[in-house]
Amino acid sequence: MSPEVKAYDDRMQKTIDVVKSNFAAVRAGRANAGVLDRISVEYYGTPTPLNQVAAISSPDPRSLMIQPWDASLLKAIEKAVQTSDLGINPQNDGKVIRLAFPQLTEERRRDLTKQVRKYGEEGKVALRNIRRDAMEDFKKQTKKSEMTEDDQKKLEKELQELTDKRCKEVDDLTAKKEQELMAV
Repeated sequence: MSPEVKAYDDRMQKTIDVVKSNFAAVRAGRANAGVLDRISVEYYGTPTPLNQVAAISSPDPRSLMIQPWDASLLKAIEKAVQTSDLGINPQNDGKVIRLAFPQLTEERRRDLTKQVRKYGEEGKVALRNIRRDAMEDFKKQTKKSEMTEDDQKKLEKELQELTDKRCKEVDDLTAKKEQELMAV
């Protein structure tokens, strides 16, 4: 891989990582602490990620337990979970917060599948935007006579192959996540 394309490959890899983290946040019927990664809690006036103010454990496959290190945070954590897009009502017993994950209905599975497809499409759009930026950069270099037209064509071909490969990777991740969601 040429050094010019390598920089864009790194950006594309970061995009794939974002897509993976988006997929991890979509729950697939069993309790996964990853669904709480996007939830922030007001802690001394600063929004702080939930996993930095509490211990998160999974006592059984269908539930999560959130135990804050500072007991005064219980109400704030409970409110943050309620206002999130998880769709789960937290149970506060005064010491810990429990989240019970119900079995996914067929309709909810279809909704989550649509959400996964949307994340996958957003990832592919981001990859294409990176490709577009690279193509513009190569054209500017050719215009300034920093690169020959033959080199530009070669780099554009290499970049297109890389983009196709990364888009296929996103499609594969999307298909795998959809299969995981639809499995009963």
